[in-house]
Amino acid sequence: MIDTAQFNLLARSLPILKQADASFVREFQQAAFFARISAGHDVFLEGDRVEAIALLISGVVRVYKIGETGREITLYRFGNGASCILTANAILSQKTFPAIATVEQDAEAVMIPADSFRDWVRRYDLWREFVFDLFSQRLSTVMAIVEEVAFRRMDSRVASLLLDQAKIQNPMKTTHQEIAAELGSSREVVSRLIEDFVSEGSIRSGRGTVEVLDFELLKSRSLV
Repeated sequence: MIDTAQFNLLARSLPILKQADASFVREFQQAAFFARISAGHDVFLEGDRVEAIALLISGVVRVYKIGETGREITLYRFGNGASCILTANAILSQKTFPAIATVEQDAEAVMIPADSFRDWVRRYDLWREFVFDLFSQRLSTVMAIVEEVAFRRMDSRVASLLLDQAKIQNPMKTTHQEIAAELGSSREVVSRLIEDFVSEGSIRSGRGTVEVLDFELLKSRSLV
């Protein structure tokens, strides 16, 4: 159960809750519960039974797959006011979780039990629309990843990733292995491309750090 203060905190990030009628609000507060999840904690592993879905108030969760060769690829991340499409799908289809979900930044979440989640999809138009919107948004993200993996060269993908991260922090704290895991490649391939970028002068690479020196030059590599 969550109290009114916790409900109002979530409603700031999830505007649909402000539109809900008194009946839904009452059921939501009774069924939901509050959770704090530390960075590094696996919310779900592949094959786990899904008992509840998290609506994040703060923090970031990364959802990814690991292939038979041990390579990782990030499917998507979700943060404040968002939730996980694969968790929703597992609940509605009553199947196990098909990937891994790991907390990257300490998170606070309101957890909705699976039975309540399914029941509200059947009975409340507002909740059903929220779930459909969630599927629509995340499906677009996953499709973009499929297109990247299938059709974009790896040097272009690495350059794009570095440019995106440099907008947040430059120099950025990252390793060749972390970049490879993000893109579903191998560390060796990423290291070779990083060396190419260093040689041409677009970036500088140190132990656990990468700094973009020439944004325009790196951008030209991202468009290949």
